[in-house]
Amino acid sequence: MATNVSGTSASASARAFSGHRSDIGGFRDSVAKGTWPDAAAVTARVDADAESVRSVNVQGMEEVRNKMTPSAFRFAVGFSAAGSRAEWRDKAQQAEDLGYDVIQVPDHLGMTSPFPTVIVMAEATNHVHVGTMVLNAGFYRPALLARDVATVDQLTDGRFEFGLGAGPDFAKPEFEAAGLPFPGGRQRIDYMRDTIGEIRSLFANGHQPPVHRRIPLLVAGRGDRLVRVAAEHADTVALAGVPVGADIDSEDAGTAALARRVEFVRSAAGERFADLELGLTMQAVDVQGQGAADLSLARRFNPELSEAQLRYLPGVLHGSARSIADTLRHYRDAYSVTHYSVSNTHMTTFAKVIEQLR
Repeated sequence: MATNVSGTSASASARAFSGHRSDIGGFRDSVAKGTWPDAAAVTARVDADAESVRSVNVQGMEEVRNKMTPSAFRFAVGFSAAGSRAEWRDKAQQAEDLGYDVIQVPDHLGMTSPFPTVIVMAEATNHVHVGTMVLNAGFYRPALLARDVATVDQLTDGRFEFGLGAGPDFAKPEFEAAGLPFPGGRQRIDYMRDTIGEIRSLFANGHQPPVHRRIPLLVAGRGDRLVRVAAEHADTVALAGVPVGADIDSEDAGTAALARRVEFVRSAAGERFADLELGLTMQAVDVQGQGAADLSLARRFNPELSEAQLRYLPGVLHGSARSIADTLRHYRDAYSVTHYSVSNTHMTTFAKVIEQLR
């Protein structure tokens, strides 16, 4: 069966063949006049045209291959507590050995400070990236945060991924304990957006310590306003769950909700969408034979849903490792979702799925 490589390749091939036909016409004219063209010249031209056609077609096939090659998956695992430096190092090494691409830590009072923690985890590993999931923008002034982000990226040899959020409603007691005002959701999101702009401006204008690359920015969120800002400014849009109705009654309904959310991101991002990495937080992972799933995170974000309904959510995975892997391939191929993050409670279980996708 013939394959149409591309319009560009087909037209270029036609031009090469057209030039060859012109040479044949000249050859006939010479014969009619009783003269013979130089055979070596004709042979050289034919060989050149044939090589031109081969080159065009190979280039066209490469273009098609690149368009058809699926985007790579990236898998992240988040840790929130450890009893010692040695334990943090062990967790990081285990995550790297299990095939995770990114190790993440949160940003809450009552937990270890995120920046020194990710440095320790980077020192314990060879290639896995380290990042925050996510820094609470309201805890920081932009210039001070820029200094810390630049320093951490330097001390981790460029393996840092800068995760930022606006601060969830349940963080209000933390703000109060820190003596910080806790504005409304709209104001917190606006402050996060302005912080992103100020930090990028600092990095682009001779910041010290120097920044030698574009440090990837992940913004995580759930609500429309926050997801819109993420689509407009982030490199990775991490969906912290997908809004669904209280009447959700099937996995198909959950998948349809994911499709609507991705279309919302696409509309908000505009021309940026093609360059975005889309992520989804896995709120529960139930791999057959690996023990019962922990649905506590799913309940926290969806308190109105029954346990049966929680299992319909796109961020709640259940089945065999192979069937879950097939689900994630579908999310990638249909909705461009390639970045998946799980909590450390699901790290070993989800690693069975990662094995199916490598």
